[in-house]
Amino acid sequence: MTLTQERKVILFKPQGSIDLDRGTALSEQMIGVNTQEQQLWVIDLAEVDFMDSSGLVPLVELLKTARENSCRLVLCNVQTPVRLIFELTQLDSVFEIFNSYEDILAIAQNTQDDYLALAS
Repeated sequence: MTLTQERKVILFKPQGSIDLDRGTALSEQMIGVNTQEQQLWVIDLAEVDFMDSSGLVPLVELLKTARENSCRLVLCNVQTPVRLIFELTQLDSVFEIFNSYEDILAIAQNTQDDYLALAS
């Protein structure tokens, strides 16, 4: 798994499959990050080719943790087999899912620009 932290964006890039064990390891790694309000937590699933329903549990817990810490958790590059799990469980309507990391950064930049405009 790769972890990158830039400004207020934290990027996680799990690899392989996500089941209960790997999902829990991802959750522990994310919780171990120095959390600041208004951080954007990005989970890039480009290299995840399989996820079972038990792998969703830690992701839902992470989403709850992010919201409790005034952070935003989003997913990107969700491969078709993994996307099907989100759709079947209807969690695709709970998680923010983007096509690419670049799409997330563009939206985050626009949101920050809107905030700065309101503050001035």
